[in-house]
Amino acid sequence: MRGAARAARGRAGQLWPRPPAPAPAQPPLPLLLLVVLLGGAGAQYSSDLCSWKGSGLTHEAHKKEVEQVYLRCSAGTVEWMYPTGALIVNLRPNIFVPAKHLTVCIKPAPGSSGANVYLEKTGALRLLVPDGERGPRRVRCFGLDQGSLFVEASPQQDISRRTTGFQYELVHRRSGSDLLLLSAPCSPCSDTEVLLAVCTSDFVVHGSIQDVTNEPEQQESAIHLNVSRLYRQKSKVFQPDPEGAGRWRGHIKTLLKCGVRPGHGDFLFTGQMHFGEAWLGCAPRFTDFQRMYWDAKQKGLNPCEIGTE
Repeated sequence: MRGAARAARGRAGQLWPRPPAPAPAQPPLPLLLLVVLLGGAGAQYSSDLCSWKGSGLTHEAHKKEVEQVYLRCSAGTVEWMYPTGALIVNLRPNIFVPAKHLTVCIKPAPGSSGANVYLEKTGALRLLVPDGERGPRRVRCFGLDQGSLFVEASPQQDISRRTTGFQYELVHRRSGSDLLLLSAPCSPCSDTEVLLAVCTSDFVVHGSIQDVTNEPEQQESAIHLNVSRLYRQKSKVFQPDPEGAGRWRGHIKTLLKCGVRPGHGDFLFTGQMHFGEAWLGCAPRFTDFQRMYWDAKQKGLNPCEIGTE
């Protein structure tokens, strides 16, 4: 396995051997150029450079080969039907941010099977998603500078009806609530983390918990919020409440093990969007947030301004 990963590094971008198709004698130059461009794009890249979809059936005669896949977006999907051999998925986003400042998160597709997904760097492999993993589709995250994704097909007598797939997204590494969400999602935030979360989160709202719906199969909980003030949201998570003037409603997610329950009191809810879903970050009681905000403001330590009334 490690040998395959090392060997693949020596032939980055190598295409699977294909017998050349017979061509008519002296085709017009524009037609020849179009054929070359389309042939190269279809063999190595997805159509939009964000997602890749391929089949191992075309590689049956080269089961030990490793194919290079290059994706240049901040989010997308990989879908590998009938997996044989291996893939190396290289994420090269077209943004001017050093790799050390980016975090990659992947989420397995429902029913994904047929291959193991590793983090690979210079031949060293670390298992991220085992083949046929049961239970909730847990998100895995790692630094972009830590390596590429190495997807190796498991030996199978029958590869039919097997598809390995996952979503990926790249996010800026943050020192506050987002990293806390990834590493210790149930831990309370410090004052510094709360103040930073207010400035950097994808959503910031003031409200109360209306209800909590548990999803045991996914090991997640949906927290339904009644929002009295909407400070910020990047996606339309919260919609105007048709029954209450100036109020909003929406739901956010957290892990089931965090044990969130409905209760009295107002909170400041912050968090990030991951794979199209809003996930809870820091959520102090609103009176506690007011205290820490004004303490920091008196010392000139607030990273940004926000209303606290």
